[in-house]
Amino acid sequence: MDTSNPAVFVNGELLRFYVGRRVRAVVQVVRSDAGAIIGKSTDEKQIVVKGIPPSALTNFVEVIGIVDSDRSIRAEIWTNFGDSIDTFSYNKLCHLANGEFKHLFL
Repeated sequence: MDTSNPAVFVNGELLRFYVGRRVRAVVQVVRSDAGAIIGKSTDEKQIVVKGIPPSALTNFVEVIGIVDSDRSIRAEIWTNFGDSIDTFSYNKLCHLANGEFKHLFL
């Protein structure tokens, strides 16, 4: 497993700490524009995900990419996550991965 460039679990609130770094986030797709999607993070923040998404998007997608700003990610990898997820639990995971248990995550 390549651990040289890990992707940190983030929600909308945490993006500002990772500008220029690789992250992973689950986003609820609100609308899709040419070359980007507008979505909601698991903590209800609006996020712009730049890049070319898969042709068929589900309601929730996980993106791995580089943070451009405190509200945008340039996606490298898109993964459909289905039409419903437990956003509360994913949001808690983001806080654990960036807080007291950070050492347990890559």
